[in-house]
Amino acid sequence: IRVDPKKLSIEELERLTRRYASEINILIGQDKDIPAPDINTNEQVMAWIMDTFSMNAGETAMGVVTGKPISLGGSLGRKDATGRGVFVATVEAARRIGMEIAGAKVAVQGFGNVGEAAARLFADAGAKVVALQDGSGSIVNPAGLDVRAVRNWRQQNGTLIGAPGAGVIAAEEFWGCKADVMVAAAMENQITAKNAGLIRAHLLTEGANGPTTP
Repeated sequence: IRVDPKKLSIEELERLTRRYASEINILIGQDKDIPAPDINTNEQVMAWIMDTFSMNAGETAMGVVTGKPISLGGSLGRKDATGRGVFVATVEAARRIGMEIAGAKVAVQGFGNVGEAAARLFADAGAKVVALQDGSGSIVNPAGLDVRAVRNWRQQNGTLIGAPGAGVIAAEEFWGCKADVMVAAAMENQITAKNAGLIRAHLLTEGANGPTTP
């Protein structure tokens, strides 16, 4: 669906989601394909999909989606699960090459369902999140960004730009920033033959779907 959900009312978004869920009804199910929250979707969207599927099936089908609200059978910790997986995999990779996460510099592309959770977990483990990038822009602080303060700013203002303690850099400069770990947790095809040579990180962790081209 080609649409900017930010321009839709909640009622329009619900109608769009329910119609889409009806159209893909034969493709999804707890024994088939199980959708989960991704870009521009959240617990509410998953709840609409589950409810629509259940109405068509004539029975409650909680297993048709993940990322549902807790009140509808969702799992505690699901919202951070993918970002936590990125963090855990990176910690293990770092251990194998003798790198300490505490004190390491981390750059994260993407500050949504995956990137925000990963950045927060890295910061909690003592790493310095030195750069963040999403669709609104790229910010940097070599001494480390306050991830929670940036998250609050992003929620209130809809952009990373202007976050406390953050300088602004051009989008292409993000890949060349001085970091030990680079996390690609945004869109597909972000790392290409044109910019791969800019990356100086020891570890590149992929949290998005296919962020690196062949």
